[in-house]
Amino acid sequence: MKQIIAVNSNCYHGYSIEEAIDGIQKAGFHYIELTATKGWTEHVFPTLSFARLCEIKDKLKAAELIPFAMSGHCNLMDKERIGDFIANIRLAAFLGCDYIVSSIGEAHLQDKALADHAQVAEHIRGLLPYLEEYNLKLVLEVHGDHGSGKILKGIVDLVASPRVLINYDTANAIFYGDVDLADDLDACMDKIGYMHIKEKAGGRQEWNFPALGEGYVDFPMIFDKLRKAKNDCPLSIEIEFTQAGAKDLEEINRAVQTSAEYLKRLGFIL
Repeated sequence: MKQIIAVNSNCYHGYSIEEAIDGIQKAGFHYIELTATKGWTEHVFPTLSFARLCEIKDKLKAAELIPFAMSGHCNLMDKERIGDFIANIRLAAFLGCDYIVSSIGEAHLQDKALADHAQVAEHIRGLLPYLEEYNLKLVLEVHGDHGSGKILKGIVDLVASPRVLINYDTANAIFYGDVDLADDLDACMDKIGYMHIKEKAGGRQEWNFPALGEGYVDFPMIFDKLRKAKNDCPLSIEIEFTQAGAKDLEEINRAVQTSAEYLKRLGFIL
């Protein structure tokens, strides 16, 4: 199967972007999702110098890794963080990305009441002019309060723009949404524009996200549903290990390589 198969640089949380690029390239991948998450993984970030950003671009080009997407998570319901997210949109465009990834964040209003779908959609629509200007798609991640594809579809339908789709995170739907993956995918397939293929092991609410093939997520079922729906959305591997994190760089590189081999066995061309 031929489609974009990437690795999220967040797999290398705690390590440099250069180490991430080297490990991803050595595993045979040609696409990377860069991470620009404030206070967590800042492999790229709007506050980096122009010289440093150019250095990273040159490193990616030399490694023949295409930065087609950027994970720029912000709380999109917090008006004070919208400026940060617009800066991330501009950075994603500078780096040559086609997609920017974010969860919605805590969808509460000032009075702490839970915002309804219409209110969330109104906030998201405010970003459309920037997405248009920089020719990007925003893919909203299954995460937190929005822990299922079905919930996100309700919001994306109200936004009603081809610029805004779902980033279906296969493990987050279990961890946060406690869903049956097959049923949840059926409920939102027409709005899935991106997918974090993330493995899940241990209890449903246990932080345990190993290499692909080392947990219980039914990836053959997921890929079969994508094929039948003629949905060739990009797939981005995210490995977050246990709450303790990876013990060293070698463990991360090994997990990325293991995931590559797993996908190849399922017929994917990296």
